[in-house]
Amino acid sequence: MSYNIKGELKMSGNMESKNESSMKTFELSEKVTVEKVSYNNRYGITVVADMYLSKDIDKSKKYPAIVIGTPYGGVKEQGAGIYAQNMAERGFVAIAFDESFNGESSGEPRHVSSPDIFVEDFSAGVDFLGTRPFVDRNRIGAIGICGSGGFAVTAAQVDRRIKAVATVSMYDMSRVKRKGWEDGMTDEQRNEYLDHLGEQRWKDFEDGYPEMTPSFPDEIPEEDIDPVSSEFMEYYVAPRGHHPNSIGAFTITSDMPFMNFPLMNYIDTISPRPVLFIIGENAHSRYFSEEAYEMAAQPKELYIVPGARHIDLYDRTDMIPFDKLESFFAKYLS
Repeated sequence: MSYNIKGELKMSGNMESKNESSMKTFELSEKVTVEKVSYNNRYGITVVADMYLSKDIDKSKKYPAIVIGTPYGGVKEQGAGIYAQNMAERGFVAIAFDESFNGESSGEPRHVSSPDIFVEDFSAGVDFLGTRPFVDRNRIGAIGICGSGGFAVTAAQVDRRIKAVATVSMYDMSRVKRKGWEDGMTDEQRNEYLDHLGEQRWKDFEDGYPEMTPSFPDEIPEEDIDPVSSEFMEYYVAPRGHHPNSIGAFTITSDMPFMNFPLMNYIDTISPRPVLFIIGENAHSRYFSEEAYEMAAQPKELYIVPGARHIDLYDRTDMIPFDKLESFFAKYLS
């Protein structure tokens, strides 16, 4: 089952209503100010972000800064904004951004997922932050949540302006697409899927628009669904994390470049810059971080949050280890 993008255009990206796109899934802190900003990445796509600043900031001084990516399929008004707000309260300049083709950021067709461009979006955030007069461009770090954890690591592999990187509930989307969940895809299954994607490209070309994977449903299904899907719906579909710009769908053919773009190949080259991997004790995704930790070179750290699942580290401020993130970036962005 798939959906075409024609019905999405009036509601997608920078064409969405201002009222809807300004909604946040969390309460704004009285200790910060939020400013909507935009800047171009090197592909000419306009990235839209929310910049969080402490109300105590003295703009005649220079501060460390952090660029923060969203969970895969999420938007800046959800978990990434929670992280940006909390880091701003702790004295960092922080931006939470919508990935290209998604949310309020530009790019056509809508809801493309691109490993190369999503990695580039982190570096574009560094471009923006490093040109603010109140930011010390030699003290910029990155936080990636879920799928953007892989993109943040990959950006740091080549962008040495990123002085420290932290991932939270990381997903390696290139591994998921190429090998399947828990590496369960066989070579035969992969080839069959690639044949299907090739046929889909012909169909998209003839139709003049790309088809999409299924969007999140309006309500959590009553019938049994697998535990991982159930967990994501608990966040994205339920009032807890629902946002109209976060539809959970990407163009079907977006999977092709992920199979050809391994994100973690050069993770050891981030050293001597540090990497912090934060995972929940009960997260279904913890093996991504554990294996990436083994591949990374020192300095590196694996931090396990007791009792936490994957989605708990999106928004559960009682479980997210902000003290750990603060101490990590304070040390390495000093």
